[in-house]
Amino acid sequence: MPKATRVILGPMEGVLDHLMREMLTDINDYDLCVTEFVRVIDQLLPNSVFYRLCPELHQGGRTASGTPVRVQLLGQDPDWLAENANRAVMLGSAGVDINFGCPAKAVNKSRGGAVLLQDPELMYQIVKAVRQATDPRKPVTAKVRLGWDDPARCFEIADAVAQAGGDEITIHARTKIDGYKAGTIKWDYIRQVKEKTAIPIIANGEVWNYENSQECLQATQVDALMVCRGALNLPNLCNVIKHNDTHMSWVAVLDLLLRYSQYEIKGDKGLYYPNRVKQWFAYLRHEYPEAKALFADIRRLNKAAPIVDTLQAARIKLAA
Repeated sequence: MPKATRVILGPMEGVLDHLMREMLTDINDYDLCVTEFVRVIDQLLPNSVFYRLCPELHQGGRTASGTPVRVQLLGQDPDWLAENANRAVMLGSAGVDINFGCPAKAVNKSRGGAVLLQDPELMYQIVKAVRQATDPRKPVTAKVRLGWDDPARCFEIADAVAQAGGDEITIHARTKIDGYKAGTIKWDYIRQVKEKTAIPIIANGEVWNYENSQECLQATQVDALMVCRGALNLPNLCNVIKHNDTHMSWVAVLDLLLRYSQYEIKGDKGLYYPNRVKQWFAYLRHEYPEAKALFADIRRLNKAAPIVDTLQAARIKLAA
């Protein structure tokens, strides 16, 4: 039976922030987290930008539970990416990840993310510049898709990262054009890339439970997985994958939501709490029918207090 020796909590812009990393690494055996991307254009960004997106830098580049956190950069200029990568590492990041996979139109229009999959030579120059500029003891990694519209480009893309000195590649098993459509997942390409590439490969895409993880590991022949959306659908997904743990109960999820509420309201994003908790419910309802019903009760609420009251009432009702 295939076994995942590493499970990584991946980046999701505006969703998997430091508060979510804090909670999910506390209840799971994650090996690494990758931050939301730091957008690099034409300057060396101040320390405050890195600390804002990755406050774990203040504690040695680790979450409170000790999971290493790696800063992700997005951009197209090799020299500026290299300078900012060096800064991230100097501030304590557990290496640097480069985003070549984001399919968002706004990002791609500014020549960042998945659009660079069309230019493996530029990808090579970026990874090479970042590798040369940073501490050789700290990994330089890349997150990619199979290609822009042709999955067969994955071999050229992976070779560009490997030849430039990248330490490992996370491959989302779809093209940019595929987006996130479930039926477009192509795990077999990851297996083929692994056979042709000397550096480690991490598989990403359509892993929602233990059965999916086994299918992915079997199909790709890798031993490391990155999860993103699935980690929000099922909060203990990492331990489900690694140890075949039972799915977290709805009672435990409610307790987690109430804990999250305390974090968010006390934190710097307190004003955004109603939208943030509703956003999480949008994921949870794929796994928990109870979340769909409770979401109907909170969807029209726009203040934190009544939402927390509704969650507490649901928790008390379950305890009765």
